[in-house]
Amino acid sequence: MSADSKVLAVIPARGGSRGLEGKNVRSFLGIPLIAHTILFARMCPEIDRCVVSTDSTEIAGLAREFDADVPFMRPTELARDDTPIWPVLRHALEEVEHEDGVRYDMLVLLDPTSPGRHPSDMTGALNLLREHPDADGVWSVSKPDFNPRWVCVVERRGWMADLVEGASGNENRQQVAPTYRINGALYIWRTDFARKHELSWRARGRNLMYEIPESRAMSLDTLEEFERAQLLARNGFFSLPWLSEVEA
Repeated sequence: MSADSKVLAVIPARGGSRGLEGKNVRSFLGIPLIAHTILFARMCPEIDRCVVSTDSTEIAGLAREFDADVPFMRPTELARDDTPIWPVLRHALEEVEHEDGVRYDMLVLLDPTSPGRHPSDMTGALNLLREHPDADGVWSVSKPDFNPRWVCVVERRGWMADLVEGASGNENRQQVAPTYRINGALYIWRTDFARKHELSWRARGRNLMYEIPESRAMSLDTLEEFERAQLLARNGFFSLPWLSEVEA
């Protein structure tokens, strides 16, 4: 992948929600949640085009208020509660490439419920992918506050047992290998991979890990998560660089 590879970013924002109703348009730190991802993408010079994929006229209208690109409405069959994200991304890629008459090289998923990413994360993740031409993609990860290899247990035949076999053989947590979690802030794939696989995105491919701090690795799907994240931001535990432009 060259430095001038064409990058398409997709912000998927379905109108319905299993968790918190209207979460994509709910105010977060003074602006709608989806606006944070729109403004983030605008600060990333690597992104050639960023589109919002939604089935909701309300979300489409609000996104356009923040100068977002909403070139199509998502088909109903791709906006159900059980619709996987992969066909939504492939649909967006096909629609945009048909409209633009060009082939994009990279496909980026920007989930609006993960507003803690920074523009430097996009730069770092793309650079990492450039350094590994044999990789199909790169996903953002972070180290959770606890190590699942050390503290997580399950019940087996009525007794507590290690989730990871042999974990109790470690004398202390410092001996346990570090564990990362996929935090949903950023996913990037080569479009050749996206075109090749119709149904699966996680079970296939060779993907790299790009680490971001756990303090910014938020996924806002409940009212409690909204309130907690706003409290942390207002007390200086993390900052979002585009907010200064909005306030100005």
